[in-house]
Amino acid sequence: MESHQLPISNPADDESPDDESPRRPRTGPLRLARFGLVFLSTSVVSGVLLAGMSLPLIGGVGLTAKRTAESFDDISGDFKTPPLTQATQIFDAKGGQIAKVYARDRTILTADQMSPLMRHAQVDIEDARFYEHGAIDLKGILRALGKNAESGTNSQGASTLTQQYVKNVNVENAGDDKEAVAEAQRKTLGRKIQELKIAIKLDKDLPKDQILTNYLNITYYGNGAYGVQAASQRYFSKDNKDLTVAEAATLAGLVQNPSQYDPKLHPTAAQKRRDTVIDKMLENKHITADQAKEAKAAPLGLRYKEPQNGCITAKPGMGFFCDYVRHVVKQDPVFGKTAEERAKLWNTGGLNIYTTLDPDKQAAAQSAVSGDVKVTDTVSAAATMIEPGTGKILAMAQTRPYGLDGTKNQTVVNLNVDAAMGGGNGFQPGSNFKPIVAAAALEAGLPPTQQYDAPNKLEYPNMKTCEGTWRNDARPKAVVPNESASEKGPYQLKEAMAKSINTYFVQMEKEIGLCAVKQMVNKFGITTKASGKPLEEVPSIGLGTQEMSPLTMANVYATFAANGTHCTPLALSRITTVDGKDVPIPAAQCDKAFSEDTARAINTILNGVTVDGTGASIKMDGNRQIAGKTGTSDHKRAAWFSGYTPQLATSVWLGGPAGGVEMRDITINGKRYDEVFGYNGPGPIWGDAMNEALRGAPMQSLPMADIPDAPKPDPNATTGTGTPPATTATR
Repeated sequence: MESHQLPISNPADDESPDDESPRRPRTGPLRLARFGLVFLSTSVVSGVLLAGMSLPLIGGVGLTAKRTAESFDDISGDFKTPPLTQATQIFDAKGGQIAKVYARDRTILTADQMSPLMRHAQVDIEDARFYEHGAIDLKGILRALGKNAESGTNSQGASTLTQQYVKNVNVENAGDDKEAVAEAQRKTLGRKIQELKIAIKLDKDLPKDQILTNYLNITYYGNGAYGVQAASQRYFSKDNKDLTVAEAATLAGLVQNPSQYDPKLHPTAAQKRRDTVIDKMLENKHITADQAKEAKAAPLGLRYKEPQNGCITAKPGMGFFCDYVRHVVKQDPVFGKTAEERAKLWNTGGLNIYTTLDPDKQAAAQSAVSGDVKVTDTVSAAATMIEPGTGKILAMAQTRPYGLDGTKNQTVVNLNVDAAMGGGNGFQPGSNFKPIVAAAALEAGLPPTQQYDAPNKLEYPNMKTCEGTWRNDARPKAVVPNESASEKGPYQLKEAMAKSINTYFVQMEKEIGLCAVKQMVNKFGITTKASGKPLEEVPSIGLGTQEMSPLTMANVYATFAANGTHCTPLALSRITTVDGKDVPIPAAQCDKAFSEDTARAINTILNGVTVDGTGASIKMDGNRQIAGKTGTSDHKRAAWFSGYTPQLATSVWLGGPAGGVEMRDITINGKRYDEVFGYNGPGPIWGDAMNEALRGAPMQSLPMADIPDAPKPDPNATTGTGTPPATTATR
C-alpha cells in the first residue's frame, strides 16, 4: 500500500519564477532598505559575507553578522548523507516482476548512468555558476538583492545547488513525519546558518560532480517521483540516460515548482518553463542553436506512467504473496534485531527481492480457486503449494482479489497464512489433521494395522497430557460421534483413515497420550493456532478443531511427501541491493519429523483415501499417484482437501472468509450443494490446480509400505454405545 509522500524541498522554497510572473517595480530608499533587511535575514550568508558591507540603514546587521560568524564553531559540522529511500522490486522464481514497493519512488544512479543533458539542464536553470563558486555564490547574492529591490518583492533567492542539496537531505531524514519535515524546511536564521556550514564542509569534501549526482538522486520531480531516474520513467517511460534535450529540459524545469509546472496538469506552463531551460542550456553553450530550435519545436511528448506502488499493484493474483514477503522482511530477525531496524530496511528500499513463487504454478492455483468459486459467492477458496523437501512456497492464491474496495469483494486479508503474517484467525481443518495423530502413533510403536472397536459414538475418555491428565468433567460428558449412524467398528488404521472415523482416532489418542500428539504437531512446525493463541492439549486436537491456515496444512502434507523431512516455509531465494551486494536471508530449516518407515506407511494410508475412501472422486490426469485427506469442520463452516505427489504438496480450503457460513443448501459458482464436504468442495479445486501445475511433469511414485487389508468384521460382534451426538470436526 502506498504511503503518504511529502515532497523534498525544492528551490521554490527560496525563489519563485521571474520569467512567468512579472510585477511592477516599486523602489525607494526605505523599500530598498526593507528588502535588504528581509533578504539578509533569510540569506544563508547574512552573517558571513556581508558583515562588513556598508549599507546606510542596516548598521545593526553588521553586529548580528559578527555574532553569527563567531558562533559558527558551536554548530556541529558532522553531516552524513543518509541512505536514500529507493524502490524495492519483488520478483518471482523466473525473474518476472511481481510488484514494486517504496516509501519513495527512487532509483539511485551513478553519474555515468545519468544523461549528460540532464546534468547540464539542471545546473543551467538552477545554478549556472555551480562549477565556478564554492558553497556560496556572492555574485548571485548581490544580483538577487538588486532584482528584489527593483521588483519590490523578495522573489529572488540565492541558494546554491549545494545548499539546496543540504536542505533536501534534512527533509529526507525527516521521512514522512509532517512535523519533522516542517522543521527541516523552517526558514530561520539558525537553520540557514547550520545548512551553510554543512554546505561549506561538503564543498570541501566532495567533488562538484558528486554533489550534483547526489542532488539529482534526491530531488523531488512531482507525481511521486524522487530523483531523475524515477522522473524519467514517470513522465517519459524511459531511462534517464536516454532522454532527449526537450525531455531533460522538461524535467529540470519541474524542480522549482513541481505542482505549477506539472506537464500532465499544466502542459502550457510546463512547455513554457521547458523552453526557458532550453534557452539557458543554449546560453551556457551546452547545446547548439539547431538543437535548441529543434527541442523548442518538439511537443512535450509525455508517455506518463502512473505510480505503481505496493502489493496492491502486484500482478493479478500475486498480491497476497507479495504481502507475505513484506511480513517476512519486517518480522524475521535476520533482517534486523529490532522491529525498527527491519522496518527501516523495508522502507529504505533499494532491494531486489527474488522469491520462490513459481508463476506457472501460481497461475494454476489462481485459475482453480477463481474458476470454481465466484468472487461474489458467500464463500471463498484459498490454496497454497509447497515443494516437498525444500519448504519453497510455489503458489499462494485465493478467490477474492487483493485490494481495498469492498464493493468489488476485494480484501487485504491473506486467507492462506496466520494472523501474524497478514492473515486471519484460520479455520478448523477437521479430519485434515488426523494423519498427524497417525504419524504420532506409528512413531510411538503402534503398527499400521492397529485396530480399535471405534463405536459410532464415544464419550471422550480421560487422557494423559504432557503435564498431567485431561478429564472429561463436562456434564453431560462430552461426546464424539462419527459422521453417519452406519459408521461403527472395528476398524484398522488404513480403513479408519479412508472413512475418516472420528471415534477411532480418539481411541488412538487415548492409547498414545495427548503429549505424543502435541509433540508430533510441534515437529510439523505448529506451535500455535493461526490466531497466535496457544494450542490446547485436548482430545479434539486430533480431529482438527483448532484453527489452522492453508500454508500450515500444505506444509504438513509436504512433510509427508518428503519422507518425514519437515522444512520451514520459504518465500525468499535471494535478496540483493541495487549495486548487486547480497543481503542475508533466512534459510529453510529442515529436520526429520519422523522415520521413513512411518512416511511410507502414511503414504500408503493416505493413498487409500484417494483410492477407495472419502477422496476417491479426486483424481489426476494420467492416473498420477496421489495421497491426501479430506476435512470438514463443525457445522460445515470449512472444508479442506490437502494432498501431494512426490513433487508437490497443495492444501485447499473452502468456506466463509470470516468463518461464519454454514455450507448447507448453498450455491457455489452456480452449483447447488445440499452439504459441502472435503471431497465435493475443495477436492475438485485441488484436482484442477494440481493437474495444471504438474502438466508435463514426470510421473513419480510414492514410497509405499505393505499394509495388509483388515479381515472382514464378524457380523455378530458388538460395539460400544454412547450418548447423543455432540458437534465436532469431521471428514
